[in-house]
Amino acid sequence: MIRNVVDEAVLADELGLDFIGIGEHHRPDFAVTAPDVVLSAIAGRTKNIHLGSAVTVLSSDDPVRVFQRFATLDAVSNGRAEVILGRGSFTESFPLFGYELSDYETLFEEKVELFAALRKEEPVTWSGTTRSGLENRAVFPHTDSGALTTWLGVGGSPESVVRAARYGFGLLLAIIGGEPERFAPYSDLFHRALDQLGTGPAPIGVHSPGHIADTDEQAKDELWPHYRDMTTRIGRERGWPAPTRARFEADAVDGSIYVGSPETVAKKIASTVKVLGADRFDLKYSNGTLPHEKMMHSIELYGTKVAPMVRDMVS
Repeated sequence: MIRNVVDEAVLADELGLDFIGIGEHHRPDFAVTAPDVVLSAIAGRTKNIHLGSAVTVLSSDDPVRVFQRFATLDAVSNGRAEVILGRGSFTESFPLFGYELSDYETLFEEKVELFAALRKEEPVTWSGTTRSGLENRAVFPHTDSGALTTWLGVGGSPESVVRAARYGFGLLLAIIGGEPERFAPYSDLFHRALDQLGTGPAPIGVHSPGHIADTDEQAKDELWPHYRDMTTRIGRERGWPAPTRARFEADAVDGSIYVGSPETVAKKIASTVKVLGADRFDLKYSNGTLPHEKMMHSIELYGTKVAPMVRDMVS
């Protein structure tokens, strides 16, 4: 599975796609627990594509080590590293690494604050309640650019939008359900916060699931059973209703599933980019047990057809 991810990234690079993000999970239905290690393997086989996490679960990690790992990745990839910081969609990492869920908010707030200080690549003095303090400590390695490309993954919290603006991070909107248009107020809030805080400019990105095949029906038929099983499994843990094909079909039209032929997906992405004022769109092309060969074909169509069409539509 992990070797397949590396091959998928190599194909994306060959096709001229701009970025690949690898998620961090600590459960049996997701393969990657150490995205930076996988990204380092990808760096050795690619030339241009930017390499990032999607996301790094900062709450249960050490900001100093996260910075060091991604600054090292930036060095070995000739400046192509990015880090997307977030709380994550799951909580398995908290007990695994010895953290209490009752400290959920404090862990994230303090660790983002420390990471922002580290990103300046100057000696850091910091104190908090979630780890030992630092007193005028320099942290290495430094990046050639002087500032590691950093995003904050946000699922719908205005406070997190403002937090991204406060530190001058990019805002990555994780939109996995509902109409993308309802996130437009967050884009507006982000720009207003950047202006008021004087920390801009900073980009906005969108991260949503999808799948591309030669026709609309083929794409939906290929994705549906794997999407259904994954959503059902996670839904049992969270009390969600079971997914239906009718709901899936509706989300393919008006919601946040980008599934269909290249033309269908390109039009939908372009519409989302325009309405949210986004600078980047990340397609979550892996969906549960969707076979590797189907994902490779989806990436091929994304790079050769969808991306060029989207660029033309939004130019």
